[in-house]
Amino acid sequence: MIKKVSLAFQYVFLAFLSVISVFPVFWMVIAATNKSVDITRGTLKPGTYFLENMNSLLASDLQYTSAYKNSIIIAIVTTVLAMIISSAAGYAFVIYRSRNRDRIFSLILLSMMVPFSALLVPLFRLFSKFSKLGPLKVIALNTPMAIVIIGVATAFLIFFFRQNTQNFPKELVEAARMDGLGETAIFFRIFVPTNKSCYAAAIVVTFMTSWNSYLWPLIALQSPDKRTLPLVISAMGSSYTPDYGMIMAAVTLATIPTALIFFFMQKQFVAGMTGSVKG
Repeated sequence: MIKKVSLAFQYVFLAFLSVISVFPVFWMVIAATNKSVDITRGTLKPGTYFLENMNSLLASDLQYTSAYKNSIIIAIVTTVLAMIISSAAGYAFVIYRSRNRDRIFSLILLSMMVPFSALLVPLFRLFSKFSKLGPLKVIALNTPMAIVIIGVATAFLIFFFRQNTQNFPKELVEAARMDGLGETAIFFRIFVPTNKSCYAAAIVVTFMTSWNSYLWPLIALQSPDKRTLPLVISAMGSSYTPDYGMIMAAVTLATIPTALIFFFMQKQFVAGMTGSVKG
């Protein structure tokens, strides 16, 4: 009897947590279909103004479509480069031995203790000088690569891949070397395919982080046509009379890419995160 009561309590508690977690998403979708005045009244009924809100969004001078495209390009490029660079770094910290390996990794971990806001002024001054250096103009301020370059080698990703690499059988590396494979071929043909769940988890985290990035793009992207979605949505809410229906429609559309990526990779995400903890 006690076991049944305990089980029932667990189900009730989990159901309560599920409602709390899902309600903001539910309210967001409902609000996107209502007028601004109905949203301020707290209505929870679906409306019929979603198309009107979308028309207002696309007809505004906020360049929402351009911001959506910019966010997708930046998030995809950041994710692809981060998977290559950060995973290679985490792999190297385990496979290759050196006297200062652990010291360097400790310094990387210490960098996680520094808040990003403390780096804004140094980063701004650094990237502002790149526009005067020919080949480095591609990563200067007000370019998409200025946002990308910040996220391709983070301390968290390097730590995450290092932890997963510790579970990677070193015998495979030795066998591949004996067969004549080069170090690059070993990494891309053996390590990467055998760590798909790890990469899936890293892809989800990296894409969502890049997609939702706000502080550095706010500083680095100075032209309206270069802005990303978080900047445009923030500008919507800062107007004197914000149109909440239009804002909720914009937010609803902005959640689709991250929701799809997590939906299709949720099993691999859990497996990858569990593997990193075990490592």
